[in-house]
Amino acid sequence: MTQRPYAVFAMSPENVPLVFPPEVLRRLREVVDIDPGLVAEDLTDPRLKDALARTEILVTGWGCPRLHAAALDATPRLRAVLHSAGSVKDFVTPELWRRGITVSSAAVANAVPVAEYTLAMILLAGKDTFAARDRLRTERAGHRPGLVPGIGNHGRRVGVIGASRTGRKLIELLRPFDLAVALTDPYADEADAAALGVPLLPLDDLLRTSDIVTVHAPAIPETRHLIGPRELALMPEGAVLINTARGTLLDHRALIAELRSGRLFAILDVTDPEPLPSDSPLYDLPNAFITPHLAGSQGNEAARLGNLVAAEAERLVGEGKVAYPVDPAALGREA
Repeated sequence: MTQRPYAVFAMSPENVPLVFPPEVLRRLREVVDIDPGLVAEDLTDPRLKDALARTEILVTGWGCPRLHAAALDATPRLRAVLHSAGSVKDFVTPELWRRGITVSSAAVANAVPVAEYTLAMILLAGKDTFAARDRLRTERAGHRPGLVPGIGNHGRRVGVIGASRTGRKLIELLRPFDLAVALTDPYADEADAAALGVPLLPLDDLLRTSDIVTVHAPAIPETRHLIGPRELALMPEGAVLINTARGTLLDHRALIAELRSGRLFAILDVTDPEPLPSDSPLYDLPNAFITPHLAGSQGNEAARLGNLVAAEAERLVGEGKVAYPVDPAALGREA
């Protein structure tokens, strides 16, 4: 067997066994020489000097140290960074690209549980599940036979903001349902939308015509408070706003005002700030459903990220390339 390239984990140590449980770690170690007991939290740590000097591949994840010039000087043989999470913005630097180091991300795998969470929330919101639960808890009236008007998921209009990996995966998951789905994204064109099987609308038109709006845009300076008072006012009464992207995409003051009026319902897995302060009215508003940033990979879902990295390692060693490279030119408009 050809000698396996030497690799080192660079992430929070507690995440290694979660992202790389035994069967995934075994797959990774078939193609790279990596020790799960050696985790680099600081690439300038002199105790790691010998190991890093022969490292060709860094397997990164949540808690990865910033890969600045000094860190890269400690890894002179480094040729690839395989990231077992989504965004790489917190740790990549221009020096990485200058040195021609390949960077791969598992963002496409992390999009899966976010899209699944959003799909579940869309279907539950369409059935008025959250308000019905609260009414049942308050009234203690039990089941009332008969049809309930004004709810249901047949023909309900869903507006997707952002043709991101999660937005695209969500559109795919929505196809089997009798929902009318539309997309808005300034970087998408009619051909992109046609490939996804949905109409492309300007943001204002999407907001005006959607019963449920779900946000999947990147958090960049241009998208801060993308949904503010004017945009919220465009949404029809009774509409639902879902955010699983980043809290800064919504103007929370404006959102709270709308929620207090009773016009809208919000499902928020991300907030601004995060976590919410204990006195935030969002905790108590009956038309706000808040979850603690759990839409992304959790529990056994983390192994999906590790499996993608193992597959990338197999491609890198066998073919000299990866399937999910990070494009530095596109980072400015990605999460």
